[in-house]
Amino acid sequence: MTQELKAHEEPLQKVFSSDYDFRIPPYQRPYRWQTDQAIQLLDDLEHTLERSDNEPYFLGSLVLVEAGKDIYDVIDGQQRLTTLTILFGALRDLSTDDVYGRALGAYVTEPGNPVTRTPSKPRLLLREQEAEFFQSYVQNPGKIAVLVGLSDNAADTESKRAIRDNAKVLHERLSAWGEDRRQELATLMTTNTYLVVVATANLDSAYRIFSVMNARGLDLAPTDIFKSEVMSKFPADSDYAKRWEDAEAVLGSEGFTDLFRDVRTIVSGKLPRQELLKEFPDQVLNGYLTAGAAANFVDDLILPYSRAFERTVVQDFGHGAEWEAVNHRLQRLAMIDNKDWRPAALWALKEHSDDAEFLATFLDRLERLAASFLMRGVYTTPRITRYLDLVNELKAGKELSAPALELTDEERRETRNAINGQIYRMQTRRARYVMLRLDELLAKDPGATYKHSIISIEHVLPQTPAEGSQWLADFTEEQRDDWTHRLGNLLLLNRRKNSQARNYDFAAKKSRYFGGVKGSSVFALTTQVLEYETWTPDVIEARQKQLVDLLVHEWQVD
Repeated sequence: MTQELKAHEEPLQKVFSSDYDFRIPPYQRPYRWQTDQAIQLLDDLEHTLERSDNEPYFLGSLVLVEAGKDIYDVIDGQQRLTTLTILFGALRDLSTDDVYGRALGAYVTEPGNPVTRTPSKPRLLLREQEAEFFQSYVQNPGKIAVLVGLSDNAADTESKRAIRDNAKVLHERLSAWGEDRRQELATLMTTNTYLVVVATANLDSAYRIFSVMNARGLDLAPTDIFKSEVMSKFPADSDYAKRWEDAEAVLGSEGFTDLFRDVRTIVSGKLPRQELLKEFPDQVLNGYLTAGAAANFVDDLILPYSRAFERTVVQDFGHGAEWEAVNHRLQRLAMIDNKDWRPAALWALKEHSDDAEFLATFLDRLERLAASFLMRGVYTTPRITRYLDLVNELKAGKELSAPALELTDEERRETRNAINGQIYRMQTRRARYVMLRLDELLAKDPGATYKHSIISIEHVLPQTPAEGSQWLADFTEEQRDDWTHRLGNLLLLNRRKNSQARNYDFAAKKSRYFGGVKGSSVFALTTQVLEYETWTPDVIEARQKQLVDLLVHEWQVD
């Protein structure tokens, strides 16, 4: 065991003692255990109490960071520690023996010492938002009965209501027990109920440990830790924590973490080499904090980029034809099978948030670059490297003249060849993107979107024509090899593929499969096919040229 990590099995009488002064750091999420989880904890303890084997009861683990002498920040285990404190508080307040009640209260609040002039203090200090409420109604003796009767106006947050509701169900359940049985439970909890306490010297190691443990606590994101560092720079009455949390609520936890990855990319202009928790402080955050510019970090970086990120998700940048053009281009980019383009888009959306013409032009060219990567099957590293070059050129002021935004002659040639090639053999999501972009062009409806739960690609000339079918009469084997998987022979359906229908002759496919009552012909690509009377190599060749020309012109790779 290294000095960086200490792990011990501890009975609760040791956990709730002067050996541990627990704090819930501000980056932790609120207390959220529901009543069924609180009752399950009590059920488990009662079941252990009824056994005769004297086997200990293990509650799981705590992951802590040492924050001072016997002071520990709780990284994982907040839910259990809080619920156990409520349970001890309920047992304390229900006790009919004053001496016993004071002894139970010592597990909730460390008694003061008038001789040494040491004040009493809570064993567990919750986040600032809940700390006063928890101390008033749980950690102060005799207040549980008041807590369980509070209205939602008094318990005015989700976490305060969870504290109230769990106190209520535990208090009601224990009220039905006799004093002797409650004392037996308290003895079991303090002497024969254990937690595995894992203490580390720093956040990095704690985060690595708790993120791979299957515990009952809620997940912690790197952004929660960044929030703690930033918010510590503001006064207690600041609204910055709320503004931060509002931005996170809009994007969701996963999206908010992705935002920080993109911001790291934009600011550093480098490929990521390590996890976000390590790189973001060094490459972005510490510079602001060292300069005393926490407000600038939030106001000038995180909040504007969070608004830009939201635009890439909801594509509702504003009203009017000029902004609809921006939204349409964001919709197209969202169909790409990766998000490597997003840092460059975020930079443009932030720096030119009021310039619809610039954004429409830039996003057009960004999608062209992304489409070329997709068509040519460019791997992740060279693709990200090119986008990084673009981000750095944008920051240097090159903007629409950025060389990384342009395609070389060779890239244009390879893109044309890919468009003219066997599109269906691409990965399914990539092939669907190409087909939907084509459908948009044929429909002359920029940004056309479809809400069908299923969109599949279908071959007109089937991949395996049935013996004796018209397909074998109209196409040689060489022609089938050449045309089956190319654009000229493909269309879109809003239904699952039908293995039997695939082999219909053309006339039967049109009437029974491509059209039909479910509206597959809502796709312009499909409507176009329905206009043909026959399906021959000449028809496919002509359609191939038309569709290829549309994409070549749209992406300016001619």
